[in-house]
Amino acid sequence: MFTAGTESLLRQAREVQDEELRQFCSRLSALLRKEEPGPEAVDALRRLFLIVSATKYGRKLEKACVDLLQTALCPPARPEPLQLLCAAILRETAPCLGLSLSCDHVQSPRQLSLVASVLLAQGDRQQVRNVGQRVFKVLESRQPEGPSLRPLLPVVSKVASLAPGAFHEDQANLLNKRLVDWLRYASIPQALPPSSGGFFTPRARQPGPVTEVDGAVATDFFTVLSTAQRFTEDQWLNVQAFSMLRAWLQLSGPGGPGAPDTGGAWHARGLATGGASLALAQWRSGQALQALHGAFSAVSSSARLPGAGASAQGVQGGAAAWLTPGTGSSGVLWAAAPSAAVLSPDDRSEQEGSTLSVLSAASSTGRLPPPERLREKAFEYCQRLIEQSNRRALRRADSDLQKACLVEAVLVLDVLCRQDPSFLYRTLSCLKALQARLCGDPACARVLLPLAQFFLSHGEAAAVDAEAVCQHVFSRLPAEHFHSPMLAFELVQFCRDSLPLLGRNLSLLRRSFPSLLKLLAWNSPPLTSEFVALLPSLVDASTAVEMLHALLDLPCLTAALDLQLRLSPAASERPLWDASLRTAGCPDAFQDPQLQGLLQHLLRAEASGAPERLAPLYPLLQPMASCARVLQCAEAVPTLLQAFFSAATQFADGALTNQLARLLLERSDSLYQLPGYGARVNQVLSAQFLGLCQRRPCLVVELAKELLELVGSGGGLRSGGSVLTSVVWAVGEYLAVSWDRRCTVDQINKFFEALEALLFEVTQSRPSATLPQCPPQLVTALMTTLTKLASRSQDLIPRVSLFLSKMRALAQSPAAGSLRCREDERAIGTRATELLNLLKMPSVAQFVLTPSVEVAAPRYHRDTNTALPLALRTVSRLVEKEAGLLPG
Repeated sequence: MFTAGTESLLRQAREVQDEELRQFCSRLSALLRKEEPGPEAVDALRRLFLIVSATKYGRKLEKACVDLLQTALCPPARPEPLQLLCAAILRETAPCLGLSLSCDHVQSPRQLSLVASVLLAQGDRQQVRNVGQRVFKVLESRQPEGPSLRPLLPVVSKVASLAPGAFHEDQANLLNKRLVDWLRYASIPQALPPSSGGFFTPRARQPGPVTEVDGAVATDFFTVLSTAQRFTEDQWLNVQAFSMLRAWLQLSGPGGPGAPDTGGAWHARGLATGGASLALAQWRSGQALQALHGAFSAVSSSARLPGAGASAQGVQGGAAAWLTPGTGSSGVLWAAAPSAAVLSPDDRSEQEGSTLSVLSAASSTGRLPPPERLREKAFEYCQRLIEQSNRRALRRADSDLQKACLVEAVLVLDVLCRQDPSFLYRTLSCLKALQARLCGDPACARVLLPLAQFFLSHGEAAAVDAEAVCQHVFSRLPAEHFHSPMLAFELVQFCRDSLPLLGRNLSLLRRSFPSLLKLLAWNSPPLTSEFVALLPSLVDASTAVEMLHALLDLPCLTAALDLQLRLSPAASERPLWDASLRTAGCPDAFQDPQLQGLLQHLLRAEASGAPERLAPLYPLLQPMASCARVLQCAEAVPTLLQAFFSAATQFADGALTNQLARLLLERSDSLYQLPGYGARVNQVLSAQFLGLCQRRPCLVVELAKELLELVGSGGGLRSGGSVLTSVVWAVGEYLAVSWDRRCTVDQINKFFEALEALLFEVTQSRPSATLPQCPPQLVTALMTTLTKLASRSQDLIPRVSLFLSKMRALAQSPAAGSLRCREDERAIGTRATELLNLLKMPSVAQFVLTPSVEVAAPRYHRDTNTALPLALRTVSRLVEKEAGLLPG
């Protein structure tokens, strides 16, 4: 959400017309033509960037302005804010016609990253390849004391994702070697503080060592979880290399897009341009849950840059520095690393320094080819991160970073085991111990998702049963963490992505649907579309009836969850929403044994197999009905019901279809009372009841008792009468011997009497609180159904004719109090006249109102000798002739 001031600025930017934009660009062009553009030009560029980025459609700038933006971007001596704004504007207006930018002669890594970000945004595949080749030429020039290479790593990842295979084998091997060096051989000492100058500058001191998150001195190699007051350049590269490691392994490894075999089942998102170098691997790949982007971004927003304060800042400040283009300790050069910087990448990769772990010292990775060597070092790096995650962090930010790094480390190990199964058996023991530790720590719930995915992916190959961790993820996590929006989204995505891997564990997912529905009940607006896609996998014959009850009671579940949070011991730590709703009646549910049992059923974690009627809970939870979260959940239920029936009708047999139809009739008038909720739900239930009857016409005969009870009670009128209208129509359509030979004259007479009494009641009585106004659709459906039943049992024709005559007279009477308006009265009168005329010839009425099953054949409507329109025209002419309207 934006502040009021920001919203006002965005609104003003969107309202800028094309003519105003041209005039503004003319003033900006005049400022950029100056030899040294000042702060006024930077302010104008900020406003232009706001204008071009605030609108949904692309803004086009004049060619003269685009040329000046390119000119201001290229010279290295221009101020950095001005160049950043020029690059951002050119990216927002991409593709730019007549762009003359080129990176062929750019030497500065920072300058090259800005130019490359503009070129990559143009969408030209050949341009992407040219950018990649230029970046590698700069990387190949080994300049240990030259400018920082950090700005180039995001460009490499972006090029690799946009144009897989753009790099030659020798270039990929070069990057593999560089990544090995940055990951495994970063220096251990901290960077020296910048010299302040002056006469009293103290003598240069030896830099202090890097520490762990618990304050202990680091004795092993540097990782992203190592902390320091100031980072050296190679330490920054270590952090950035880890952030792009998984994406690069996927792109360049066996089966990746850049490899000869492109049949891999994964797909990776490219890295964000402009300096952000975290790879967000795509959620729906089935191999990744979430990279470190969210964690690093959240941490870096509150952490100070290295050297900005007296306290040790650790890697959080580093994340802030390299996530923001142009910031960081730019004065720290490779020379700050005392032992590693003077070695070339090839030489340094072969050496085993004093900071090597026992595991790496015992290996012979120096003789491996670069891709295998990178995978080996990545494995060691992830093992080191898992070891560091066991330490108790001194600061909250470091603890959050530990969890984020654990997620990424497990995901990297998953990629490594897919590419090289030899890593699997070296990984299992470590991850089993990690799982045992994390299952008892609620704060580490997110890390269990990649762990569960790992065991699902590799459990069969390693003979490991993933059921325990899956049961924990599907049942306990949603029940305990439904109020966490991030975890709720990740859990639903994990369920969707893991469907191909679940196999026999799919029944476990289906049994856990009550827990998963808690995520939907609490976060219904953002998760509705995700659950619509997941529902077909959650529903089968054993859970369909219980699932339908749960969906209809979903707003009630939201109210119960809200109440549970309000009354929990930790409620004082959270803000109280709608404090006025803390009524004295709600906590009574936890005291009454019957209501307590219903609440426990509503809040159950797994399917019980025997759904309970929750109607006694509705009055108790009624004070929560005005909560915004409950109302939002109610809006999602119709969409979910449609998805449910689309899935259930694919496998429902006759018995299950009867159960679902009976349940629709029962629940149509037994819903949690919310404004408009009953009418919206009944609209869906009415359409679905007709669909079930169309699939199985014998439902009308088999559910005759339930249908007669519904018609006799007039149920559903308070919710718009849509379900009752569908029931009336289905009775008239399918209560016939042609559809079910079990249909008898006695059944027809019983339905006729019930429908006749209902029609009399809704038309002769005036609207009241107990009997609301009857919709005209129900009146016309009742008249038509009565006429159909009379055509099948012709002894009833006189009664129907008399009633239709009264209805026609009632519609023409000015005192028709139960009808809505003159249009409704006119439509009802017209229908009554048509049916009266049709009943004057009973044999034709039966042909028209009770057609044979062959009526669905196209010939029935096209053949001029048997077509229904011909029969209707004939009847009309005979009736008009009998009335004396036509000459004999």
